[in-house]
Amino acid sequence: MSMKLWGGRFEQGPSEVFERFSGSLHFDRRLIDADIQGSQAFARALEGAGILTAQEREQLVAAFSAIQAEAQDPKFYEGADDEDVHTLVIRKLKERVKGLADKIHTGRSRNEQVSLDVRLWLRGEIDRAREHLTGLLQALVACAGRYPDAVIPGYTHLRRAQAVLWPHYLLAYFEMFSRDLERLEQTRARVNVLPLGSGALAGSGFPFDREAIAKDLGFASITRNSMDVSADRDFALDFLYTASTTMLHLSRLAEDWILYSSEEFGWMELGDGVTSGSSLMPQKKNPDSLELIRGKSGRVFGDFTSLYTTMKGLPLTYNRDMQEDKEPLFDAAYQLNGCLEMAKVVVETMRLKTEQPAQAAEESWVVATDLAEALARNGTPFHQAHQIVGRLVLESVRAGKKPADWTADQLVTFAPEFTRDMIRLMKPEEGMRTREVPGGTGPQTVAAALAAAQDRLDSRG
Repeated sequence: MSMKLWGGRFEQGPSEVFERFSGSLHFDRRLIDADIQGSQAFARALEGAGILTAQEREQLVAAFSAIQAEAQDPKFYEGADDEDVHTLVIRKLKERVKGLADKIHTGRSRNEQVSLDVRLWLRGEIDRAREHLTGLLQALVACAGRYPDAVIPGYTHLRRAQAVLWPHYLLAYFEMFSRDLERLEQTRARVNVLPLGSGALAGSGFPFDREAIAKDLGFASITRNSMDVSADRDFALDFLYTASTTMLHLSRLAEDWILYSSEEFGWMELGDGVTSGSSLMPQKKNPDSLELIRGKSGRVFGDFTSLYTTMKGLPLTYNRDMQEDKEPLFDAAYQLNGCLEMAKVVVETMRLKTEQPAQAAEESWVVATDLAEALARNGTPFHQAHQIVGRLVLESVRAGKKPADWTADQLVTFAPEFTRDMIRLMKPEEGMRTREVPGGTGPQTVAAALAAAQDRLDSRG
C-alpha cells in the first residue's frame, strides 16, 4: 500500500489520476542505491546531532542494507504503487523497524534528498563515462600506431584539400575527446558537492556536521546556499551539455567513417562485429553501429534541450517541474556510455586500406598549397604564387594531367618561378615534410604528438 511523507494538512488524499500523473517510481527507482547510501549517512548524522541513539542508528543502517540487497531482485518492485523511490524505501524501512522509521526524516527535506541522490548516481555515471572515454582515446592512439605512415587527403567543404598523415587525422579526434574528458572531470567536480543539510530551502534546524557528512559520502565540499540547492539543476545541465558535446564529436567521427567505408571512398573496412547485413540484398555490409551513434546524438541533444527549457522560467526555489530532470538525465547517461563503448569497438576492429586514400591524395591536387608555399619561400609574393599554381591546376584539369604526370622540365617551362627541384612536391608525402610546425602534419611532429598523446593517457594512470 502506498504511503506519503506528507498529508496532515489535507482533508482528502490525492485523486487516482493525480497519483498516476505525478508518480515517478517507474523511472526514479534506479536511484535506490544512492537513496539508501544517502539515508545511511543521514542516520549517522542524526546520531551525531543527538536525534538517534547508537543502537537506533545501527538498526536503521542495517535495515537499509537489507533493503538494498532485497532490491536487487526485480520482484522487489512488483505491486509497488509508491509515489517515488523515496517513499518506497521508507515504506520498506517501516516494515522492518516500525516506528523508528519515522525518525529518519528529522531535519531532512525531500528536496535536498533528491539533489543528493541524483548527485551520487550521476557521480557514478560520470566515472563510467570517463572510463569509456579513456578507452576510446587509447583505441585511437593504437589505431594511429598501426598505420603510422599512411597518407590520406584532408578535406574542407568535403573537397580534397591537403594531404595529412592518418595518425594526424586520428589525433584531431583525440583532441576533441580529450576536451570532452576534461569537461566530464569539471562536471564531476560540480556534482561532487554535498547538498544535505540545506533543508527544503532555508537550511536545517538541526546542528548537523555537514563537513562530516560530506566526508562520509565522499564529497569534496558542501554547498554554500540552501536556496540555491533547492533551485539548482546546473550540475545536471553541465552533464547534459558535456554529454551532448561528446555525442557531437562521436557523431562527426561516425559520419566520417560511414563515408570512408563506403564503396565510393573504399578507404576502410569495418569489422563484421559492428556491421549488419540486409534482409533482402545479400551483398550489403551496413555501418549500423556508426549510424546508431549518429542517430543517438540527436536524442542526447534533445535531453539537454528538454531540461534547459524546463529550468528557464522557474522562480526560486523548488518547483515540481524539476522532477522532469531525471528521465533526460538517465537517458543521456545511458546513451553516452553505450555509444562510447560501441565507438571503441569500432575503432579497434577497423582496417585501413592504405592504398586507396594514398591514391586519392596522389591523383588530386592536394599538393597545390605545397607548391605555392615553395614559390613563396623562393621569393615569389604569395598572392602571385597562388595565381601561378592555380593556373597550373587549371591547365592540368583541362589536359587531364595528374601531379605525377608533370616533369621538372615541363614545370619550369610552364612558369619560370618554378625550379626543377620543386617537382618533388608533386608527391604528397614530400609536401608534408615542410609542415613540421608544432601541431602540423609533418612526420616528425606527428610521431612526437602521437607519443605525447600516449604519455597523456599513461599519466592518467
